[in-house]
Amino acid sequence: MKKKLRVGVIFGGRSAEHEVSLVSGQSVIKALDPKKYEIIPIGITKSGQWLIGKPLKALKSGQMKQVQIVLPPSDIKQHGLINIGKKEKSLAIDVFFPVLHGPYGEDGTIQGLLELSNIPYVGAGVLGSALGMDKVVQKQLFVQAKIPTPKFVFFKKSDWQKNHIKCRREIKKQIGFPCFVKPANLGSSVGISKAHTEKELVIALNLAFVYDQKVIVEKSIERSREIEMALLGNDEPKASGPGEVISSNEFYDYDAKYIDGRSKTIVPADLPLRVVNKLKVFAVKAFKVLECAGMARADFLVTKKNSKIYLNELNTIPGFTSISMYPKLWQASGLTYQALIDELIRLAILKHKEKSQLKTSYKPKKGWYK
Repeated sequence: MKKKLRVGVIFGGRSAEHEVSLVSGQSVIKALDPKKYEIIPIGITKSGQWLIGKPLKALKSGQMKQVQIVLPPSDIKQHGLINIGKKEKSLAIDVFFPVLHGPYGEDGTIQGLLELSNIPYVGAGVLGSALGMDKVVQKQLFVQAKIPTPKFVFFKKSDWQKNHIKCRREIKKQIGFPCFVKPANLGSSVGISKAHTEKELVIALNLAFVYDQKVIVEKSIERSREIEMALLGNDEPKASGPGEVISSNEFYDYDAKYIDGRSKTIVPADLPLRVVNKLKVFAVKAFKVLECAGMARADFLVTKKNSKIYLNELNTIPGFTSISMYPKLWQASGLTYQALIDELIRLAILKHKEKSQLKTSYKPKKGWYK
């Protein structure tokens, strides 16, 4: 019999998106074919502890009775996790599947740790993850690559504390109202507000700075449709057809995404073919510009009047529940949820294999370093 791949599904994490990650992780675990894979659920607490055993139950209930604490991989000789309390017995992992959203999971930190372990992992690498997490840097790269994106300005927390009057003046001059205020390094609409007045702007900025040291303020593209596209691949990614999000609130905030259950998604979105083709070109271009791998979701705004396109952002670890837009878009394109997960694991192993062929040492002609 063919040996099963041991897949470590990582979820939870030190992020305001912790709860969203638990749902995504649970969905991936449920969809993995037990005939092909040995599944190792790995939960990370909000304080950063790595757990195995029954981590999903433990993280939801707060009861840590049926879990064991493990150390994350940092030594390629270990080939996986080190089990604390069991004489440092290692638990071998063939491929990691991070389903972590937000800081300390989607921003390159976990990816760097997994690179040190020399074990394949699903998704973008260190650079791609870091670029995809930082809304400011990715938009600066979009501008450079001539990918249309809403006009924006950004501020550090120290700028706001030092001279909030100057910051407000710049926002009014460069962006105007209404505008969106967002933490630069967070997702799931946590800490995001739409400001219509200067009073609302101050409240929005103070809220965003609770979650991040850097905040971005974007021009609101009024009377627009929220269109999303899924991307899959490594060096030559493919884009799915488009899907549309119809928010139950003024914008697609946390409540509209996860709580009130009144938002709607339309797959495929009703758009002219010329617009769909443009969206695909911009989505693939953005994927490559940000050095992504495996998967990503591109979030667009398309104006209702003349179908003008703006790329809002790219997410390198999109929501992964069975009803999330990313798998739904691929299902509409003929790729089942289970087949999608299989393909992402295949891409992870391929990426690791190609990188492993690179030399990591160099022998000089003379031993000058001795």
